Amino acid sequence: MRLALVSICLLWAGLVGNAVAMDDSGLAQQLVRGLNGDVNGGLNGKRADTCLAVAVVDRAQVAHTYWCGSGRQDTRINDHTAFEIGSISKTMTAALLADLINQGKASLDDPLSAYLPPGTPVPAFQGQAIRLRHLVTHFSGLPAQATRMAPADPRNPYADIDERVLLASLADVRLTSPPGTRFEYSTLGYMLLSYAVAHRAGTDFETLARKRLFTPIGMRNAYVTQAPAGIHKAAGHNEGRAIPEWTFPTDLSGTGGVRATLPDMVRYLQAQLGQIDSAIGSALTLSQQRLAIEPDVGMGWFLIQARGRVVHTHDGGTGGFSSVMLFDRNAQRGVVILSDTAWTPQIGITELGLHLLDLGPAPGRSQDAPRVVTPWVRKLPL
Repeated sequence: MRLALVSICLLWAGLVGNAVAMDDSGLAQQLVRGLNGDVNGGLNGKRADTCLAVAVVDRAQVAHTYWCGSGRQDTRINDHTAFEIGSISKTMTAALLADLINQGKASLDDPLSAYLPPGTPVPAFQGQAIRLRHLVTHFSGLPAQATRMAPADPRNPYADIDERVLLASLADVRLTSPPGTRFEYSTLGYMLLSYAVAHRAGTDFETLARKRLFTPIGMRNAYVTQAPAGIHKAAGHNEGRAIPEWTFPTDLSGTGGVRATLPDMVRYLQAQLGQIDSAIGSALTLSQQRLAIEPDVGMGWFLIQARGRVVHTHDGGTGGFSSVMLFDRNAQRGVVILSDTAWTPQIGITELGLHLLDLGPAPGRSQDAPRVVTPWVRKLPL
């Protein structure tokens, strides 16, 4: 298995972009223009093997389109196609934690040890404990990956990480600085958070997500392992090759195991914008609040500056899929992109999202543009 690399989110200042698409055909045209500018090769030049599902929300208006690189009308993706959304799942885990906090069942200042089986070894630094706020912001000091990952199939790297492997990996860690002082994007941290949230709620992660998040906001076809009737899985691709799906043990799936259709993700985006009245709405708002700086991060969300506005974002990547969601709650604008291809570099799909929100140039057209680079690097196993 290869561990790495690479998602540095670029923001562009003082640029003149295209207007936010207000209808489906306008979005489709803007998407094609953006992809034609992708001289950095985010799709690895394998566009015939690539499909995208894209939606832009602009206040009450929703535009969506499906695009496939073959240039033909391609029916393999539609409203009933489920994509692996990868690490956008982490924002859902954060929302479920915020929901527990609102119910009085959890606190950001709770130590991780209180959510694990009694006697579980948990690293500390000079008596300073890892707390939930450190996990949800990636300031725990935990490494990017579980130390005892030994996948039987490297193409499906998380399938064999059960509770025993998870907790043994935690026990292996020796912190080198106090929790809360050093940022490191940690998939291991979010596996632990997913496990902790499910156990504190007294159910498994998929049931919890369906009951408290998916159903209340109308994500009717989002799932982890139990695909609803009539939903088919998109097939992932990487460098022109079909890639096996990634699977996660249910209670660890909050780190990257959620699957969803484009309509599901539109509902999730609208809920983040406060456009859907639901029982979890206040938890979504709570999860957006800034908890740490350098980088600016909330509960699961990264906060970036664009044209003087705060944009929340998270991307996602698995072996054969890429995704991104960005939104400006004050302006009531947002975008979601789901791709059945692993983009290389991952940055390209975020650039495309910024472009569709009129916050940056098309991917690959930025060499001569002034830019601000956010100080975080996201590590993905590919």
